[in-house]
Amino acid sequence: MKGRLFEFGLDEYIKKEFENYNYNNNNKFLGRVIAEYKGIYKVATEELDIMARVNGNFIKSTEDSSSYPGVGDWIVIDRTSNKNGDGIILKVLPRKSYVSRKVAGIKTDEQIIASNIDTLFICMSCNNDFNLRRLERYIAIGWDSGATPVVIITKIDLCDDVFRLKSELEEITVGIDVVYLSSITSDGTEGIDKYLNVGQTIGFIGSSGVGKSTLINYLIGEEKMNVSSIRESDQKGKHTTTHRELIVIKDKGIVIDTPGMREVQLMDNVDGIETSFKDISSISVRCKFNDCKHNNEPGCAVREAIQNGSINVERLDSYNKLMREAKFIEKKNILKARQEDKKKRYLK
Repeated sequence: MKGRLFEFGLDEYIKKEFENYNYNNNNKFLGRVIAEYKGIYKVATEELDIMARVNGNFIKSTEDSSSYPGVGDWIVIDRTSNKNGDGIILKVLPRKSYVSRKVAGIKTDEQIIASNIDTLFICMSCNNDFNLRRLERYIAIGWDSGATPVVIITKIDLCDDVFRLKSELEEITVGIDVVYLSSITSDGTEGIDKYLNVGQTIGFIGSSGVGKSTLINYLIGEEKMNVSSIRESDQKGKHTTTHRELIVIKDKGIVIDTPGMREVQLMDNVDGIETSFKDISSISVRCKFNDCKHNNEPGCAVREAIQNGSINVERLDSYNKLMREAKFIEKKNILKARQEDKKKRYLK
């Protein structure tokens, strides 16, 4: 497979999806969203990068915000040049994977962070940002995305007790590769090399200032991403990424940088939570009651595991909290879908 879009990750699956849409050769073109701004997108086409937006027909046929284009999406577009104005995005092709979260606030709308990624780098630093409970939320998002989650612990040179850190992480990263990095000493960078392959897309998520841009600069081999100096008060780099962006790294693959998350809001990804907490879910099948809440029920295998030290009680509390949150959102989404369906039937 040759062509410019091959460098942007084009594969046979996407090619076939586009051909199925464009079966009558109606002069439509394939592109990939490489940046998202307010109401406008930067799209890579086989010819060059162009600016594009969605039109009224797209908006009318779209039921929720998650159906709008996001960085990493493969889309059908009406042109490959801006000579006669902005391009019009006609369709978002099916996503093989995507990272999303609930929008901040009380709404249950889904926000697409990055799509069509193969590996998700979950970045957290060894400074004041380090938080095991927040990392558990990121991991739940990662497992639910359909991509392979990898935990990247940055600024390892700031950690006073690496042995304790690794011990804590082993408990919550079951089945996940963990890479420990230092931008100061360059230790650990070899741990990410195996994920760099032509055509493969790596997404980055994490809080502000954890070193995502520094790591991307290392992968690119130049200072492409702006990185501010470290604040002495908390030894934390200032966050500079303001929008999502897809970057092709020659002979290494593709990365998608994202702004830091102030909140880690989950959707109704119960399956992702179960996968993230395999240690608890695998033990809970031995509980006496199928609907065991792991509180004071008799025959609770999870409480027994806490007593013998196999599971940390804080981890169980985090699991219960995330499950309650996800199931609450799930119920709200079901109610919302019913209301919308009732409204449609009424309008008919």
